[in-house]
Amino acid sequence: MSFSTPITDRYFEDYAKGAVHQFGSIAVEEDEVIAFAKKFDPQDFHTDPDAARSTIFGGIIASGWHTSGLMMRLYADHYLSKVASLSSPGVDELRWLKPVRPGDALSVRVTVLDAVASRSKPDRGIVTSFIEVLNQIGDVVMSMKAVNLLLRRP
Repeated sequence: MSFSTPITDRYFEDYAKGAVHQFGSIAVEEDEVIAFAKKFDPQDFHTDPDAARSTIFGGIIASGWHTSGLMMRLYADHYLSKVASLSSPGVDELRWLKPVRPGDALSVRVTVLDAVASRSKPDRGIVTSFIEVLNQIGDVVMSMKAVNLLLRRP
């Protein structure tokens, strides 16, 4: 399913409960995996291809935080409204389910779990989404629930 309105004209009302949207892809590059990990998650299985071979992963893998960043790129580019997204109070149930490796191509599948108009602030609503990150063979490598505040259509 795809949205009937473009991201530049998408408001709370366009996020229908039960709708499933899929977007992608984004490439996982080894130099980016290593650079990110050296700065933010300096573990051998993220930063050192030689040392990573002797770990349980048998090679270098992306940090879960890097995978989250790649997901966010796709989520912001394709799912979140460019005109109505206000912020997010947080995420729940973040899971890194399978290793993400250089050479993978990731996509996201987003299911709208709930869309509730605010009673206290009638100009906005709250959208809860289940986000799955898939690799090129369709394996779910990461999942989470996100809450977003969105303006209602004027």
